[in-house]
Amino acid sequence: MPLLGQKEVLNLKLSCIKVPQLKILASKLGVSNRGKATEIIKRIFERQPNEEIINEFIKQKYTERIKERRAIISDEDLKKELMKVKTFSWGVVQGQLDQKIQSGYVRKFVRYNELINNVKVRLHNEITNYVICTWFNHWTTVLIEEHISTHSKVIPTIKNIKGIDIFFDGQPFDLKVTYLPRDYDPIYAVENPKELAIWMYENQGAQRFGADNRFFVILLDKENPESSGK
Repeated sequence: MPLLGQKEVLNLKLSCIKVPQLKILASKLGVSNRGKATEIIKRIFERQPNEEIINEFIKQKYTERIKERRAIISDEDLKKELMKVKTFSWGVVQGQLDQKIQSGYVRKFVRYNELINNVKVRLHNEITNYVICTWFNHWTTVLIEEHISTHSKVIPTIKNIKGIDIFFDGQPFDLKVTYLPRDYDPIYAVENPKELAIWMYENQGAQRFGADNRFFVILLDKENPESSGK
């Protein structure tokens, strides 16, 4: 992705704001908040607003979202729940669950009882493992994103847009939390992070392949790589 201009970045920031909050921002800027999001954003642009006001508004709303999450479960309690995961085995390749069900069960068995028995014996555990791993990844990512997004130089997003999780140094970034690639030397990775970033781009999976700006967070326990998730 090429570097974006200030107007393009501002448009993306405004597009990452949910409509009810966008209406509040428009009123704050002295702009009519009627109509669709695109109409409100256009009027805000015409006003040529101070981008710092928009940045502060986004960070404020993001902070409120963190407080709402913490009212449900604190950071420490969430970490305790995550640490209950003792084994990390997908069972099913991420994003291919339906394909697994179709090829391994639906189209394979012709007798009902045989289908049900195999689902109980094999598929139940695979799906359970898949759900646990997905749950673990989601909530660890939430904690990491919240931590990064509170940095003074980071502007978070408060509505999901494909390929954008944060704005840093005036550019949009897709935040990727992952592990060190298998057989990749840990010491070399720490000493040569740029080489690792290039490797991560060149060896993307087909589902995630693209040229979006990415901010890689690599989880690594150098002494015990198998425990990097902890």
